[in-house]
Formats: sequence, C-alpha cells, structure tokens
Amino acid sequence: MTKLTLTAPTLRVPRPSSAWAGLLLFTLVASLSAADLPTKKVLSLAAIKTMVAAAEAEAQKQKVDVTLCIVDDHGTVLFIQKGDTAPLNTLDFAQGKARFAALYGSPSKDAGEGMKNGNAAPLAFPAWFPAQGGVPIKIDGQLLGGMSASGAKSEIDEAIAQAGIDALTTSLKK
Repeated sequence: MTKLTLTAPTLRVPRPSSAWAGLLLFTLVASLSAADLPTKKVLSLAAIKTMVAAAEAEAQKQKVDVTLCIVDDHGTVLFIQKGDTAPLNTLDFAQGKARFAALYGSPSKDAGEGMKNGNAAPLAFPAWFPAQGGVPIKIDGQLLGGMSASGAKSEIDEAIAQAGIDALTTSLKK
C-alpha cells in the first residue's frame, strides 16, 4: 500500500521593505498628531483644598457649621464634608445644590427663582434642585464643576461656596 502525503502549496508573501514600513509609520504618526483633540481643565486636589480652606474660613467667620460639596462638570462628587453639628440631611442638599450648579452652569438659586411664579415643570428636569447655596466653578469661561454649602441660611450657604471659588480664582492669577 502506498502512502499518499498531501502538502499545501507554499504562498510567498513579500515582506514590506523597511522603507515601506517607515512610510506607514510616518503616515500613522502624522495622522494622529493632526487630530485636534480638545483639552479640558479639571479640578485638581490642590484646587479642591484651596476652595475647601477658604469655604471653611468663611463658615467660621459666619459662625455656622455646614456641609461642603464639590462636584466635577458631570456632577460626580469629588469632595464632601459634613460639619460636626450640621444636620444629616445637608449631605443630600449640598450634593443637589452642587450638581445643579455644575450641570446647568448657574447658581442653584436660579432654580428656585424660576419656580416662584408657580411653574413646577422644571422639577422633572434631571438634577433640578431649587435651593440657594450651589455655585458653578468657572475658570477662563470653562465650566469645571460646582461647589455648595448647606446647613445655614441660603444666602450664607451661597456666600460660603462663593468664597471657596473666589479663593481658587485668586490662586490661579498668581
């Protein structure tokens, strides 16, 4: 009996020369560097610490104990701190105020003002929080997030949050 062996034909694929490989690599790098990706400022830990220190100082000056909250431009909590004697519900209030400021780019006070004429429709909007005390964090016209305070009178809450943002703005000018 004869044994039959089948072999597949060998295909010879020419390898690209190093010149072609170099040209391909150059084309890829050139197209990647030509892509114009936007740059975005974000809140660093140092920026957060600056804002918190100034807000705490303002709260002491006002003789109030509050909850502080800082969120990024998507409303994600970056920092939250409840004052020793601040009520537990201020944790939720502070987050709501800061999220509104970050997502809508305006103070949370604006949400309440818009509802004073009886228009309750905005309550269906995501993260709509009609209570004063949240302020957007804007640097060079770019919205970076929101900061809020909760636990004192609304005007004082807003002044505390604004003190934190003012301190950040001042520190960036140096």
